[in-house]
Amino acid sequence: MHKLLVLYPKPADPDHFRDYYVTNHLPLVMDWPGLLAWRYSFDVAALEGEAPYFAVFEGEFADAAAMAAARSSPHGRRVSADVANYASGGVVVIHYPVPDSAA
Repeated sequence: MHKLLVLYPKPADPDHFRDYYVTNHLPLVMDWPGLLAWRYSFDVAALEGEAPYFAVFEGEFADAAAMAAARSSPHGRRVSADVANYASGGVVVIHYPVPDSAA
């Protein structure tokens, strides 16, 4: 599995961010080709001190190639372009492979 992690610093207008994200952005994400699972939260907390991020998104893909294909697809470009409509605080996007764990 390959994970895409999107970290959002605090935006200028948190209410607009939440409303736009849920009403407009997540419906785009739900139709993203190759996306196996996703989750998000606005309740980001640090173990100590203030959390550096306002919100977080996690997307799971079969592998790095599937994620790259999804991001470069026309729909993936729409998802990426939409971020400017709500994330006035910027965005940090990272990705990484997740090895199978032994239980």
